[in-house]
Parts: sequence; structure tokens; C-alpha cells
Amino acid sequence: MSVTVRFAPSPTGFLHVGNVRAALMNWLFARQQGGTFVLRLDDTDLERSTEEYANAIKTDLQWLGLNFDKVYKQSERFTSYDAAVEKLKSDGRLYACYETGDELDRKRKLQMARRLPPVYDREALNLTDEQKAAYEAEGRKPHWRFKLETPARVEFTDLIRGKVSIDMESVSDPILIRGDGSYLYTLPSVVDDIDMGISHVVRGEDHVTNSAVQVQIFEALGGSAPEFAHFSLLTALDGDGLSKRKGSLSIGALRDEENIEAMAIISLLARLGTSESIEPVLDMAPLIDGFDFGKFARKAAKFDTKELERLNAFIVHHMPFDVAKQRLQLDGLDEAFWTTVQPNLTKLSDVHDWYNIVKGPVKPVIDDVDFIAKAASLFPEGEVTTDTWGQWTSIVKEETGAKGKNLFMPLRLVLTGQSHGPELKPLLPLIGGDRIRARLKGEEA
Repeated sequence: MSVTVRFAPSPTGFLHVGNVRAALMNWLFARQQGGTFVLRLDDTDLERSTEEYANAIKTDLQWLGLNFDKVYKQSERFTSYDAAVEKLKSDGRLYACYETGDELDRKRKLQMARRLPPVYDREALNLTDEQKAAYEAEGRKPHWRFKLETPARVEFTDLIRGKVSIDMESVSDPILIRGDGSYLYTLPSVVDDIDMGISHVVRGEDHVTNSAVQVQIFEALGGSAPEFAHFSLLTALDGDGLSKRKGSLSIGALRDEENIEAMAIISLLARLGTSESIEPVLDMAPLIDGFDFGKFARKAAKFDTKELERLNAFIVHHMPFDVAKQRLQLDGLDEAFWTTVQPNLTKLSDVHDWYNIVKGPVKPVIDDVDFIAKAASLFPEGEVTTDTWGQWTSIVKEETGAKGKNLFMPLRLVLTGQSHGPELKPLLPLIGGDRIRARLKGEEA
């Protein structure tokens, strides 16, 4: 079977890691199977959907390396949805309802008080033409529900959850068209899946019941339902969901504000919620080769920002100099500097801090004035090389008796103003003799 999958975000907000996890699963599966990855923008909500968000979604996916093969906008496909509506109406599968939101809410509360499931009672099916006319004379606009086949069970084998069986009598006839005439997601999604030849629908477990409903819509429109894979939802460590409307862990913020590497995000999301250990990967190949729906667990997957930082540090530590140089665009950045500071970086942007420390000015930190004065007097003359640090500290140790932390920490503080950082042996030549001697005198240099 030719595999075609789709990622269908609404351009009403920025992508967050929960969205991208869905996109990544679809992308990995498509690439493994030699299939097609479709980006379908669910922009039927014309008031809230914007071109800014649509462009941001494309930018985020491309930055992450999730290139898409085809792009569709649902706002350009209303003719297809209208045709599907006419078919469902003529077949008696779509019917007009006139209850207000308050009336429906009261019905649900009454059913629950009677210990009945809050399922729509299909009262609208019994309305006469006169009653409908009366409602419309009041100014009411109908919403339209799809009539589910009941009694019936919809069953399918989920690629993650196994056998799924939904009793359709436990489900309300879904509203496909709002009272203002706008479409809810359900109908356009099915029409598009049919027209675009979607073979597999890979999405969150909150859509399981919706998938059963859509199976009947597929059949009513003369199509065949795709295969389904419903994965567990992603939560924060405290169990809260990740909301794109709150900007929670948005890809743009992780990239532009937190300076997280794309492959750090991919490394975490690809293995999160699976039986595999989370390890940093530097390219997509092993993730594509090892992708398997059978590895996904049923329990909720928890997103840990500390884990993301660990993966990010590993990826920066293995970044080639040529890549770093191109991205950083720092005058005078050479490979010697990069290899010296690279092991101490958590994010690529940390390079700027050490670049400024090397180039100065730095305000020296001096806790023991006498010790630093003695160390300054013992600093070797001439050119500073990678041998200078060892020669200097040996002399200082011999003359002062200081050793270990008591020897190295005061020198680190006076030379860098920091209590931690790269090894001083290769760092000294980068700072240079003039700056070192000035800092040893307590001067900003």
C-alpha cells in the first residue's frame, strides 16, 4: 500500500511541542515507508486563522527538518465540502437542529441527573416543516447533525492501541455545520482524507471516538476509512496539557528565545512515550529506520525541559566548527576558540559569553589580593602558549604552597570573572598576554 499521511494544524496559533510530536510521527512513518507527507492547513475558521500563523507553521516544520511534500488549505476547498453536504442531506444523513446552546446544556444536565449518558436525543428529527418555519421566524439558524447508524459498533485495529470498539449509541450525532454556516473540523477532514488519498491517520488518543464517528462519515460519502494510530497525549511534568494558545513550549520560543537546537527537540519527541531510551541523535536516519508504532506505550508521555537541555548540550558538543562558524557570524572566531569553549556550552548562544570574556573587557574578581599579586609577579614573560598555564601554576604552587582549588579558583576568577568554564590551559593563549597581565593587576581588560 502506498502510504500518504497528513499533519493538519489550525493556523490560529503557534506550533508547540505537542503539535510537533504529531507531525514528527507522521513524517517519520512516511519517510520510512517511502510515502507522502501532506501539510494540510485547517483554516476553515476564517476569523481566527491568519497568514502569519500559517507561515510560522511552515517555518517551524522546515527548521525542524520536517519537509512536506504537498500543502493544502481547507479554505480553498469549500466547494468540495458543500458537495458532500448536499449528498448527506439527500441521503437523509444530515438533519437540521434548532436548539440553542442553553437548551442543549439543560438537556445534558437533565440526562445526567437521571443517570443517563448525555447523548443527543434526536428530537430535531421529529420537527415538522411548520415547527422549523416557526423557529426560523424567531431568527434561529439551524445547525446540522450527522445521523449515526445505530444500533451499531464501529471497530478497527489501531496500530498503537490494538482493537478499538465504540458503541455508537453512546455517542451523540455530531454537529458538522454550525448555526452560522461554518464547518466544524469533522466533515472537511473526511472529505480531504478521501480526496487526498490519506492511507493512515496518526493523531492523539483524544480523537479515538471522533475516529469512530468519521468511519461512518467515510462510508456515507462512499469512501474507505484509513488505518488509525492514536498515540498518548503529551503533558508537562506536573500532568498539565500543553496549550498552543498559551504559547506553552512553542517551537518559535524554543528556537528564538531559548536557543534550543532542532535536533534536540526531535531527539526528545521521537522517543518520548516509547519503549526506547531517550538519546541524542545528530540526524534523522536512525529515527526513520527505527520507527515502529509497536514501540509506543499507552500511558501519557511527559515532557521534561531538563531532558531537552541535556540533549541540546550533547548536540552542541558535537557540532562541527564549520557549522558553528556559519551560524554564529562572529568576527575572529577560529577553530582553536571553538574547540576550547565547546565542551562547556549548553546552548550555541553561550559562545557569545565566552567570546566576550576572551576579547574583554572583563572585571577581575580578586578575593585574596596578596595571592594574586604574588601570582602576577610570577607570570612568565614572553608569548603565551598552551604550555604557559602549566609552567605558571607550578611556580605559583611552589612559591605559595597553594594547591588544588585554592590554587586554580583564584586564578580563574581573576582571569575570567567566572567560577567555572573551559580549561585554562588552552584558554590563556586566546585571552593573550596583555589582557592577562592587565587583569592580574585588577584592571578591566
